[in-house]
Amino acid sequence: MSSNTDDHELPELTLDIRPFSLPLESPLETAGGSIESREGFLVRVLERSADEPTESTVGFGEATPLAGWTESYDDCEAALERARTAIRSDGPQGALAAVDEQVAARHAVSLALADFEASQSATPLYRHLGQESMVGRVPVNATIGDGETDETAKKAMEAVDRGFTCCKLKAGLRDLEADIDRVRRVREMVGPDVELRVDANEGWTYAEAKRALEAFDELDVSILEQPLPAGALEGYADLREAAGEVEIALDEGVLEHGIDGICGADAADVVVLKPMALGGVDVAREIAAWVSQLDITPLVTTTIDGVVARTGAVHLAAAIPDVPACGLATAELLAQDLGRDPVFLEKGSAVVPQAKGLGVEGVWPE
Repeated sequence: MSSNTDDHELPELTLDIRPFSLPLESPLETAGGSIESREGFLVRVLERSADEPTESTVGFGEATPLAGWTESYDDCEAALERARTAIRSDGPQGALAAVDEQVAARHAVSLALADFEASQSATPLYRHLGQESMVGRVPVNATIGDGETDETAKKAMEAVDRGFTCCKLKAGLRDLEADIDRVRRVREMVGPDVELRVDANEGWTYAEAKRALEAFDELDVSILEQPLPAGALEGYADLREAAGEVEIALDEGVLEHGIDGICGADAADVVVLKPMALGGVDVAREIAAWVSQLDITPLVTTTIDGVVARTGAVHLAAAIPDVPACGLATAELLAQDLGRDPVFLEKGSAVVPQAKGLGVEGVWPE
């Protein structure tokens, strides 16, 4: 794959690290508690001359750890410091080896190296990741929170009015029948042509998930994501047999079991790929190619990241042929970002940057 970085192909590089904290527009409630901001590290690689670094070519990466998905903030910082030392003595591959299994740190280092190399070649990152054709847009879904029925329907209609043709509804925190009523109300409001997905965030028992599938099949829901705890692979396999036209997606289950485990149990129609949690867009691209050969659909989401990682995820989606609507419309969840967003949302699609590399600018103020 063209994203491989060999020491002999790259000049001597230096790696810089800058911590950041990005406040959210409103607190995000999770199983691990309330999140009010996203803390992480911006990484920059650039060419090292005999005297001092030159900024003729720069690559950017981002590590934004998230509890339950990646290593801790402190472990991520330590791994990045190792990479900073290793890149000087052992080059790019040494830097990647230094981050070990710390996935958020590896995401940052590998993205910065890929951005650098694609920029050197004056190639958009998605082409560097192996997409031969030009891709102008990738479809994205609107994510609708777990509000009351009328609020959910209103937000879904607002998303449709903004041009979204796919809405993902959060569920699993209330009574099952109430969730079914919410989905039914949204379907009535948006009509038959809008794709609906439901993400239950591991919130249901097997009996509840089966009941939900019966209702969702009638309501033309396309995907039910993670209805059971991640460990319940046999339950997912059984649900697939009872799912009708609804496809079963695994998100948390990808991290817990890996693709081998999921395929061995015949447990999913769709896998959700979060580059930050998988260790980089290069790793996620390889997984996407792999599962596509197994007739499993890959789609891409973020972990509420800053603009560097978010743009990387857009390029990843653009590198996946025939990718379905992805969860990339998350910039509005942040009250502040690392820099200007080069990705525009238009009519339910993300417009893919065509500049060299990632296409991000202004993220490293001097």
